[in-house]
Parts: sequence; structure tokens; C-alpha cells
Amino acid sequence: MASVTAAAIGRPTIGRQSLWRYWRGGLQGSEFTWAVAFIVPYVAVFLAFVVYPVGFGLWMGSQPHLYAEVFSDPIYQQTVVNTLLFLAFGVNLKLFFALMLSGFFMRPGWWSKGLLLLFVLPWAVPALPSFISIHWMLNGEWGLLNNILYNIFGIEGPSWLNSRWLALGSAIYSHIWKWLPFWTVILLAGRMSIPQEIYDAAKVDGATGIRRFLHVTFPLLANLYLVLTLLATIFLLGDFNSVYFVTGGGPANSTHLLATLGIRDAFDLAQPRLGVAAVMTALPLMIPLVIILMRKLKTAEVQL
Repeated sequence: MASVTAAAIGRPTIGRQSLWRYWRGGLQGSEFTWAVAFIVPYVAVFLAFVVYPVGFGLWMGSQPHLYAEVFSDPIYQQTVVNTLLFLAFGVNLKLFFALMLSGFFMRPGWWSKGLLLLFVLPWAVPALPSFISIHWMLNGEWGLLNNILYNIFGIEGPSWLNSRWLALGSAIYSHIWKWLPFWTVILLAGRMSIPQEIYDAAKVDGATGIRRFLHVTFPLLANLYLVLTLLATIFLLGDFNSVYFVTGGGPANSTHLLATLGIRDAFDLAQPRLGVAAVMTALPLMIPLVIILMRKLKTAEVQL
């Protein structure tokens, strides 16, 4: 009986020792001390700038009456449509053009490398001055675009920023212009990683031109293309620069996205809780999309 009691008493000590050994990961003495010294700042930054803001945001948007107020706002209903259109055109056109242009920049020669350098410049330029410049270029009275149309073709240009659909289209174009070089370079790197031996074998089998692209290049880039679609969707849902600085949400708050509507509610209307609730309504749009894309990634893996 005494031996059983002693074993029972000893089990917690052994369990604690095993758990301590597990957390140390085989590190001994100064190695464990240095490991703790390196990881503590990271944990502190992660808690301060990730966990706390996310938790505070969830707490601010946790009251049900906020969502009833958001959903009843006619501006919010327009904003949902704008966000879906922005995602449909902004993501798909951007990645489609990036895929096509990555093939163009695969051409040998110094001129293609020089064009690639010029092509990357819009992405390298800071977003704020770029979008503000586009805003003034689209001015209906003295904007650069309308002046060119009038002086060269004798055409009176439209008021680009005074129509909902023209303004929204201008914001989508601005977003694509800004981020197209970034995704093009990534897809260009993906194309360059395909071994030349695969293309040589396809050429022997008669796959050239468009057939080589459809049956060789695109299947090998499919996994990368899906990953970029996922990333571009997430980035676009959180992006407010193109709309905020090109259209300002106008005319009459008709071109807002969920991100810019949250900024408007939080700062212009001085209702931060309402702004957080408006932004958090993007989660039902993003989470199912992420799940679907991740499942497709598992079934569409391509190995070179």
C-alpha cells in the first residue's frame, strides 16, 4: 500500500519533468537562456500588435445592434455590391494580365529586360502620391485625361469622378495599374522555374505556341496561380488606398468598399464601433473563399 502511494505521489513530479523537458526542446544551459531571450521580444510584439488589436476589434464589434444598424444602412448595401465587383474584376483581371505579361517578359533580349524595369516602376512608386495623381488626372474640368481628349481628338471627356460606375471603374483600373507589376514578377519567377527539358519534350510531341501554354505552362503554374488568387483576394479586402485616394468614396458615398466604409464610420462619423462592425462583415465573404481555395490547393498540386 505504501509503495502504491509513493508511486502515485511521484507521478506528478515525473509529469512535470517530462513537460519541462518537452518545452526545453533538448536545449541545455545557456542555449535555453539564449532561446528564451530571442523569443520573448517576438512574443511581446505579437501580443501587442496582433493579439491585442484583433481581440480589441472583436470586442468593439461584438454588440448585435451594431450589425442591425450597419445592415439597414443603404450605403452599406451599395458597398457590398462595390466590394464584390472590385474583387471580381480587380483580382481576376489583374492576375490574368499578369499571367499573359509574364510570358511576354520571358522573351530573350535586352529590350525585354528594359521594358520589365519600366513596367515595375508603378509598383515601386509609393501608393499615396500615385493615387492622388490619378485623382487629379481624372478631374472633369482641368484633368490631364480630359485635356488630352479635347486637344487631340476634340472630344469633351466625361466627369470621371461624378458618376458611380465611372468612378468605381477608375478605382479598379488604378488598383490594377498599381499592383499588376508585382504579380507579374511573381508569375515570371514561376515561369522561369519550369525546367527547359519539359518544354523540349513537349516540342518533340508537337506542343508549341498556344498548345504548349495550355497543356504545359498553365498546368505547372496552376498551383501558384491559386495561391496568388488567395493572397490577392485577402490583400484587396483589406485595401482602401485605391478608393479612398482616387474617388474618396464619392460621388455621394456610392463607391465605398468595406474597408473605406469602416474608415468613414469610425472617423468621419466618429463611431468607431460601427466602423469595426462594418469591416468585420467582410469575414463571411473571405472565410468561405479561403476554405474553397485551400481545398483546391490540396487537389491541384502540381510537381515539377
